[in-house]
Formats: sequence, C-alpha cells, structure tokens
Amino acid sequence: MNSLLKRQIRKYLSKELQESGQLKEFLDAVNKSYVNSDNQFSMLQRAMAISSEELSEASDKLKKETDEQRRIIEKLKKVLETLNISDLDDTGSLEHSSTIKLVDFIDQQTKEIIKVNEQKDKLLTSLEQQNQELNDYTHMISHDLVSPLQGIETLTQWLIDDHKDDLNEEGQSHIQLISEHVEKIDTLVASIRKYSRINRSQKELYKVDLNKLVNTILKESRISDDVSILISEKLPVVVGDVFSLKELFKNLIDNALKFNLNENKQVEIGYEDKGLHWQFYVKDNGKGIDESYFEKIFIAFSKLENEYKSAGMGLAIVKKIIDLYEGEIWVESELNNGSTFYFTMKK
Repeated sequence: MNSLLKRQIRKYLSKELQESGQLKEFLDAVNKSYVNSDNQFSMLQRAMAISSEELSEASDKLKKETDEQRRIIEKLKKVLETLNISDLDDTGSLEHSSTIKLVDFIDQQTKEIIKVNEQKDKLLTSLEQQNQELNDYTHMISHDLVSPLQGIETLTQWLIDDHKDDLNEEGQSHIQLISEHVEKIDTLVASIRKYSRINRSQKELYKVDLNKLVNTILKESRISDDVSILISEKLPVVVGDVFSLKELFKNLIDNALKFNLNENKQVEIGYEDKGLHWQFYVKDNGKGIDESYFEKIFIAFSKLENEYKSAGMGLAIVKKIIDLYEGEIWVESELNNGSTFYFTMKK
C-alpha cells in the first residue's frame, strides 16, 4: 500500500484504535493484497502484450506466404496460356522441347505451392496454439486476482462498519478511495475474463431473434427515463449464439450511453440487408469521437477518457466478436455531433 495513504489512515484514527492489533492486521492484509494483485496484473498485461506482438508477426508472415502463393498461381496461368497457344502441334500432342521445359517448370512450381501450403499449415497451427495459450493464461491470472480483491473489499467494509466513529471525513474519504480502486481492478478483471472467453463460447450456432435479445438487454440495463431508445424497424433473426451477440449489442449500447452528456439521450438501432451480409448500426447523439481515434478505440485497454469505472475493453470485445462472425466494424463520428457504429455479419 502507498506509504502516504497508510500514514493518512493512521492520522485520522483514535490512539486506542492505532494501538490495537486489528488495525495492523487490516493494513498488512490490504498491503499484501495490493502487492499480490499488482504483480499478477502486471504479469497479465505483459503476457497479453507479448502474445499480441507474436500473433501480429505470425499474421504478417502468413499474409506474405499467401501473397507468394498467388504470384505462383499467376505464373502457372501464364504458362498454361502459352502452352495452349503455341506448343500444341497439328495432332494436339506435346512434343516440342519447349513444351518439355514448360512441363518441368509447372512441376517445379507445383512443388513450391505444396511447400508454401505446408509452411502455411504449420504457421496456422502455431498461431492457434499461441492464441489458446494466451486465453488459458489470461483466464488463470484473472481468476487468481478475484480472491485478493474480494479480501480487500471485505476488510475495507469491516473497517467502515466497526470504526466509522473513529474516522473523520477525510479518513472516510481515503477508505472510499480504496474501495474505488478495488472496483476499478474488479471491472478490468471481469472484462479480461469476458474477452478471453469469447473464442470458447461460440461452440454451436443457432437462430437468434435479435428483437428479443435487444429487449432483454434494455430490461436488464434498467435504462433511465431520460434515454430514448429507437429501433428503426423489426430486427432480423440471425444465426449465432446468444452469449456473443448479447455481449456485442450490450457493449455498443452501453458505450452509446456512457459518453453522452445530453439531457435527452438518444440511441438508434437499425440494419440493412446487404445480400450475403447483415449490416447493423448503433447511433447516438453523444459527444462524438475525433477521427484520429477511429482505429485506436477497438484496441484492448484503450480509453479516450480517464473514467475509473471503464476498463477500456468494451469495443475490443465487440471487435473480437465481429471477427468471429467474419464481419467488419467501423465508426463514423464528429466531435459534439454523435457517433454511429456500423458492423456486418455473414448470414
């Protein structure tokens, strides 16, 4: 625990309480929990950063291999065009020396394609393994953080309940600060666990009525009376799973309300049929987003404002879900003129 905070807490307690063993036990417990939580959380962030870099490098390498395969295929097409035009004799047979060379060339290119495909398969296997290891590690560390957080919260509440008469206003403020920090870490850990569970959750796909799903989200969120929710028309039935789709729409709706300071908040939800895809949008009349942040907001732990209750994971979770549905997501926005988040899903 911060030494200044520890000193400030002691400053506003009675002498009897300072001399009691209960206060020392409380401060020691909080300090141990802080150290343990900080260490594990730092390990988690380092692991996610390192793994993200490895996955990015592997993805770039895979793209280069795919591009190389395309170039080889184009070469083969040109060879076949040449073969069809100039290397067939009157009987339709292949007897020229140039034709034999072309056949040898095709054989060589075919072997190169096989080699590239083998390398690509190994890379994909490695990529999947790293992603699974990252998910498993994230789940384990975030789970281990829950217990000390609950311990700090419980001890803080005991101190308030048992010794509130010994604490002045400033002392109570410091205790409240501890609770707020615990809540912040707890929110972040919960978001990380959701993020790591997304791949594992989508095991079976089935029809989901988005009208029922969105109405359930609105009821559970207990939207205040100053918020107007407009659903432009009846939403479609899509193929997916309730867990991921609920997280998708809930995060976008929460995001539309969280950064909206208008007295009359408005959120509009709609869609268009784009043939092979559904294209949805969630529009708000909030403060808007500067164009320079359009890409950053979908990165994990990125926050445009220092809001302690926000983990900076909401839109990263949305992006990961959209990727699972082989869709795209983007934002159109102007400062002080609201934002519209568009995303697509394959039918």
